[in-house]
Amino acid sequence: MPSPDWRDQVIYFAMIDRFADGDPRNNDQHADEYDPADSARFSGGDLAGLRQRLDYIAGLGATTLWITPPVANQWWNPRVRYGGYHGYWASDFSAVDAHFGTLADYQALSRDLHGRGMYLVQDIVVNHTGDWFGYDGAWDPKDPARHFFRQTDTQKRQAPVQAPFDRNDARDPAQRAEAIYHWTPDIRSFADQAQMLDWQLAGLDDLNTDNPRVQQVLRDTYADWVRKVGVDGFRVDTAFYVPPAFFDAFLHAPDPAHPGVEVVARQTGRDDFLSFGEGFGLDRPGEDTQARRIETYVRDAAGKPLMPGMLNFPLYGTATEVFARGRPTADLAFRITNMMQVHRDPHRMPSFIDNHDVDRFLSNGSTPALKQALLMLMTLPGIPVIYYGTEQGYTGQRTAMFAGGFGAQGRDHFDMQAPLYAYLESVIALRRGDKTLSRGNPTVLASSATGPGGLVYRIDFEGQQRLVAFNTAAHPVLVDAMDTGLAAGARLVPAFSTDAPGQALQVDGQGRLNLLLPPQAGLVWTVQADANTKAKPASASPAPRVDPLPATPPTRAYAVSGQAAPGTQIAWVVDGDLAQAATAQADAQGRWKLDADASSLADPDVPHRGVAWDGSQASAPQVFRINREWTPVAAVDDPAGDDCGPSGRYRYFKDPGRDTRGTLDLRAAKVERAGNVLRLTLRTERMLDVWQLPNGFDHVAFTVYLSVPGMPGPAAMPLQNDVLPDGLHWQYRLRVHGASAVLTSAEGADAGNEGTPLLPAPRVEAVPEHGEVILTVPTSALPDGGTLVINTWDYDGGYRALVPSPQGMAFGGGDGRHDPLWMDQMTLVLPAQSAP
Repeated sequence: MPSPDWRDQVIYFAMIDRFADGDPRNNDQHADEYDPADSARFSGGDLAGLRQRLDYIAGLGATTLWITPPVANQWWNPRVRYGGYHGYWASDFSAVDAHFGTLADYQALSRDLHGRGMYLVQDIVVNHTGDWFGYDGAWDPKDPARHFFRQTDTQKRQAPVQAPFDRNDARDPAQRAEAIYHWTPDIRSFADQAQMLDWQLAGLDDLNTDNPRVQQVLRDTYADWVRKVGVDGFRVDTAFYVPPAFFDAFLHAPDPAHPGVEVVARQTGRDDFLSFGEGFGLDRPGEDTQARRIETYVRDAAGKPLMPGMLNFPLYGTATEVFARGRPTADLAFRITNMMQVHRDPHRMPSFIDNHDVDRFLSNGSTPALKQALLMLMTLPGIPVIYYGTEQGYTGQRTAMFAGGFGAQGRDHFDMQAPLYAYLESVIALRRGDKTLSRGNPTVLASSATGPGGLVYRIDFEGQQRLVAFNTAAHPVLVDAMDTGLAAGARLVPAFSTDAPGQALQVDGQGRLNLLLPPQAGLVWTVQADANTKAKPASASPAPRVDPLPATPPTRAYAVSGQAAPGTQIAWVVDGDLAQAATAQADAQGRWKLDADASSLADPDVPHRGVAWDGSQASAPQVFRINREWTPVAAVDDPAGDDCGPSGRYRYFKDPGRDTRGTLDLRAAKVERAGNVLRLTLRTERMLDVWQLPNGFDHVAFTVYLSVPGMPGPAAMPLQNDVLPDGLHWQYRLRVHGASAVLTSAEGADAGNEGTPLLPAPRVEAVPEHGEVILTVPTSALPDGGTLVINTWDYDGGYRALVPSPQGMAFGGGDGRHDPLWMDQMTLVLPAQSAP
């Protein structure tokens, strides 16, 4: 089947085991690997189930199905008590896993997809196999047999089935000399490139991809899936752990005996076989280190092509921070502009807002924010990827869609009338019906540097233009005097809205536009302009003027004055926030004066922008900074060594090669206030920054509850199997770990639900060398005084598991089905007071 123009495609990503069970006979292979009640084991999804649900996938408007690896896996790893249901722990790269069906099932799925004009992307792994060997003592690179061990899995195997990957015993001189594997321990530092490329990722046996034999077998094996099944593209797992140069030969090798995958694909009529890699790298605001690293897998230093594309992780990370957590929209403005500069072909980079390895968007963000993020995917360069269950409002990372699967609560979830299914259907139709959106280039026109607010960009393609605008704030926002770059008098015709329909607009004679954006809006306009278009008439009255602001940065109250038409109502709008605007009326001489309040402005390092707005025109902007004077509110110390849970029996999970003890041991907390801004500093005995996550720390999650006397709220601590101490009830909650920071209210919260997300989320600053995390929270929406309950645990797609004995991925000393999930806990009383 000929390849499509990938720019115009929309991908639906499904985990085979968690999507649909079409053949229950293959569910249990009797190796202690199947239990739908256990998230670590197989649930029963298969290829036949996917085939039966193609109407559901196609109904969304998706054109391509990406599936997790269908290959034969290590079914259960007794050492870490986790299973290979996900497909990334191969035993045989060349065979279909018995849980998923047969080669004939896979061929039938491909045939049905192609019969619908749809395409198939297979997830593949070239970095590693499953976990059959490791080291149980000090590793000696000169003697890789020392302290080497092999484990027997529940299939009675100590090695993969497929040759030569079955040659995995470093104690055998012949196998060691063949060097099919790197004989190395687990990665200890992800900042060390040599460890990234040659050591084991989470215990998985690392293939020596520099070995010609390994290269040839991987090429042959994966080319066979193209020949036998008709796969149209590959997603390459863990690409960052393989040298970029590997992919040149893997895809392009002209070797007649072992041709590259793209060579074979062309022989089958696929002249644009899409391979895209996973490079899990998230850039901090204003940085592009990971984006540039990702690009090294698309082309080498000389510009030679390697892979056609890579997953756009930096865009995912920034978009999540902006839409779900209320970070400044200027962060996303930078990311959009930067991706067009750094990447050779951003249109072929699959883009996403969540997947199977990260938190679901809705576990951190609201439904309106999700709609905005999906609209962003559909209006920017990149191939949009929809992770299964997004259309059903899923919050669980790998919850099953079918009634018998993990977390499905005994019912199917293929509801084609669900609100988010309908929304996705409409927003996908928008993209697929407009080549300007799928092939155009964006230009950012406006954003907010201080917090949630407006973000506007223009899309240009072959003389066509679209305008896309978001308001990520929970209040109305003004974007004033925006230079659109459009022709004088160009008209904007509403094309799409995430909520209430947009209004028809017209730019002025200079191509400028004032936008009033409703709360959490997402809007698209089609631009219409021709030689006969007349500019909108200028206002008859002059625009307001603002007198120079005081030179001293304000702490709280400050005066603003200026000139306007007599009798005009003036609003002093700071950072676009119409809801907090102070107002005044111009007198008979046109003079106006008002008192503004800076106490809710959080960041003294960022310039704020104020304009006088008369309802149709804005003054020239005034840029100013604020001053913050932090006043101590409360502090408490906590004993060392009490990080052992409420029962005193909890133990840290086993992290090979790394000592994590003390990372959950709370030692101190203090609260400071400046105006309506709260700063909470938490200190632990030790703090790690191994994974280089966006918040600058890992191996600990802080959960903070605020309980205010006399206010209603739940006592239950969501997802932690416990209630607040001393009869407390909470109204607000923070959950903060290395990759996330979420503020929620108690609305809708109970033992299984975290509540309603609030914006903005706290700003996070980590100081690992001091064991400190500093959280800055605007408190204008929070009550004064109360009690903080603070606890620690770890978080990986959810609160980490708790089992009787510590394991590779689970704490020990209890039963996580009902025992409390916290390791250390403390309380801190906040006295009621007036902000200084």
